[in-house]
Amino acid sequence: MDIRQVAKKAGVSIATVSRAINLVPSVQPALARRIRRVAVECGYFPNSYARSLVSGKSKLFGIVIPDITNPFFASIVDSFEIHAVQQGYEILLAMTSGDVNSTKAAFRRMIERRAAGVAVLTCGSEPGEFASLGSRDVPVVFLDLQERVEKAANIRVDHLNGIRQAVQHLAALRHTRIAFIAGPKGDRWADARRIAFETCMQEVALPIEKAHLVTGDHTFAGGREMLGELMTSTRIPTAIICSNDLTAIGVFKEAGRLGASIPGDLSVVGIENIWFSAMIVPALTTVDLPQKEVASLAFSALSGPEETEGGTRERSYAVSTELIIRESTAIKLK
Repeated sequence: MDIRQVAKKAGVSIATVSRAINLVPSVQPALARRIRRVAVECGYFPNSYARSLVSGKSKLFGIVIPDITNPFFASIVDSFEIHAVQQGYEILLAMTSGDVNSTKAAFRRMIERRAAGVAVLTCGSEPGEFASLGSRDVPVVFLDLQERVEKAANIRVDHLNGIRQAVQHLAALRHTRIAFIAGPKGDRWADARRIAFETCMQEVALPIEKAHLVTGDHTFAGGREMLGELMTSTRIPTAIICSNDLTAIGVFKEAGRLGASIPGDLSVVGIENIWFSAMIVPALTTVDLPQKEVASLAFSALSGPEETEGGTRERSYAVSTELIIRESTAIKLK
């Protein structure tokens, strides 16, 4: 059933049906209710894409992430979509995997679909194409940019606070040989977390042995590989902080294969607090980076009014991190 048939059955013009469906107040309330009732009875659904072509606007938000298989980003997308559905929006999801061509293709899809806003939630090198969305009057929000992009909002993450708590926690448990498995070079979050770790180790006057600072890739397999490398060092670490939880879970797996107990032989700390970090055995001590809060801020940055009573819409948002102590860390006994 299309709009012409709805108009014929309701005994009104196509334009009147369109105005009633779109809640235009020029249609008398009683007539508008009758038209909408007829539309429901006919199983009519308005063509939102055609509507966006006419109005130049859509009820569609784009989300750009590196990888949906990473539970951290999957959780953000899930929370963002809940907000979107509640407000009558749809989402267009794009995954870049850090690939330039994929990023460009995502940009084209957002423009072609007349996205009402785009959340660029990647942590790799900056996709410069998305910065030009501002010049097209498309609201855009980035995750943890270091520099300001004109007309773009930014969600800044305080990595330092949670990592400081993690280092201090391990130091209080008498660990002096603390290793760090970093993420891939060029990843903004990986770089920020490595720098935070180095800063916090200096604060507690603990040296970082060169062999105890290794670079992984933020994956389960990378965690396994990096623990194998750390266990071959002359002085094996007694505690490890991993740049994300997937790496930490890989460490768990490899530790079991090598016969090293957690936390008896090795204390392990993750970062991000993905949903199943509390379900593994032992439950993972981790730095919480609240995914629901990131999603809520991203949605607010795109859907909020441009102007408020106090002036322009807030363009920068802050997200704090904090340590959640579970079962994977313990006092060093020997």
